[in-house]
Amino acid sequence: MARKNNSGLFYVCSLIEYIGRLQKLKRSEVVRYMGMETIERIYEYADVFHCEVIDKVASEFVIECEIPQGEFDNVSDCQYKVPDYWTIGEVYERLIEDCYDENEILYGIQEVYTSWIDEDLSDYNTDFYYQPRDYIAACYQEGTIL
Repeated sequence: MARKNNSGLFYVCSLIEYIGRLQKLKRSEVVRYMGMETIERIYEYADVFHCEVIDKVASEFVIECEIPQGEFDNVSDCQYKVPDYWTIGEVYERLIEDCYDENEILYGIQEVYTSWIDEDLSDYNTDFYYQPRDYIAACYQEGTIL
């Protein structure tokens, strides 16, 4: 699969991460609340949404999708320097790009965020999220951390 920097995918993944932190929800829950129709719209118009402040965009989707406040707080639980939401967005973007063809990106978003790997990538007390992209993709494809 060709590696390509998909800016729309990067924005979607970063926004999911931002909303997860804002609402204190697992990222898989954010994806479920948003639904694939909303995610597809964000992906399609990412260049437009990116022109707005991400806090404003996130707040609008929290209201529109009725995303509740949860109790998952991986940021406060982190004992080390917390990676920013753009960094984590890039980790998910690369994983989806590495494991799914361009015509499967939306399917890949749903599959990755609702899979086992979401929990491990969200644990900032480990070094998993900053491992090489090939390693993270291999782990995802094998269904376990290698």
